[in-house]
Amino acid sequence: MILLYIIGIVAGMVVPFQTSINSRLSLYTKSSFYASTISFATGTIFLILINLITNPHVFTAQFYNNQSFSYIWFVGGMLGVIFLTGNLLLLPRLGASLTVVMTVSGQIIMGVMIDTFGWFGANQEPFTIFKVLGIIVLIFGIILMNYVKRTPIETNKSSPVYIWLVIGFIFGFCPPIQTAINSALGQQIHSSVMASLISFAVGTIVLFILTLIFNRSLKLKTVDAKQGKLKPIYFIGGILGVVFVTTNIILMPHLGAALTTIIVMLGQMLMGVIIDHFGLLGTRINKITTRKIIGIIAIMIGIILLRLF
Repeated sequence: MILLYIIGIVAGMVVPFQTSINSRLSLYTKSSFYASTISFATGTIFLILINLITNPHVFTAQFYNNQSFSYIWFVGGMLGVIFLTGNLLLLPRLGASLTVVMTVSGQIIMGVMIDTFGWFGANQEPFTIFKVLGIIVLIFGIILMNYVKRTPIETNKSSPVYIWLVIGFIFGFCPPIQTAINSALGQQIHSSVMASLISFAVGTIVLFILTLIFNRSLKLKTVDAKQGKLKPIYFIGGILGVVFVTTNIILMPHLGAALTTIIVMLGQMLMGVIIDHFGLLGTRINKITTRKIIGIIAIMIGIILLRLF
C-alpha cells in the first residue's frame, strides 16, 4: 500500500513540470488551446506506440467487436478538457491561489461522494465522522498552502467573485469523475494504457475543434523573443500527462476516488513547494515557510483520517 502512495505522489509531482512546459509551448502557439492540443496529441502518439508494444490486439477489429460501447469511452477525455478550460477561465478572475483552493476542494468532495455512493463502478465505502474531520483538515491544509494576502475581492470588488468561486468548486468535480470513468473503462477493456489512449484521443479531438473555433490558425512559431528557438523538450508535456492519467487509472481501484485524488494532489503541492523554494523552471524563488509546512502536515493528517477511518 505504501508503494501505491509513493507512485501517486510521484505522478502528482510531474504535473508542475507539465504545466511549465505547456506554458512555454504556448509562447510559440500564441494560444493555450493550441498548446494543449499539441500536448494531448503528443501524449496520444506516445500511447499508440506503447499500446503497439504491449497491447497490439487493441488495434484489431476483433477487440472492438467484443466491446460494449457506452459513455465511459468518451466522457473521460471530455472532462479533462472541461477542467483545463475551466482553469483558463478561473485564473484571471480568481488568481492562482483561490483557483487551486476552490477546484481542489471540489475534487475532494466529489471524490468522497464517488466512494460513498459507489458511483461510476467505484467500490462503495462507508462515510464516517472521521472522514468529515479529514475533509476539514485537508481543506485547512490546502488553504494554508495557497494563502496569499491579497485576493480578487480586495483588488476588484465590483467583479462577481463569489459566483466564480462556486464555478471553480464545480469545475473541481471533473478530475475525480474523470479518474473514476477512465478506471471503469480500463477495467472493462482490461488495459489501463488503452483506457489512457482513448481518453487522450478524445481530448485531442475536442481541443483541436476548440482551437479551430477560438484560434482559427495552426501556425507555430519557431522563435520567441524571450525563450529563443523552439526546443524539442517543449513537446514532452503530453508524455508527462500520460504518466499522470495512467497512474490515476491504475490507483483508483486500489485507493478509491477520494484518496487517489488527494495523494496525487499532495504530490503536486510538494513539487510546487520545491520548485518555489529553489526557483526551478525559471520561477521566482519563494522560500518554504512555517505556514506551508503546517499545511503539508495538515494534509497528511487528513489523508490518514480518510484512509484509516
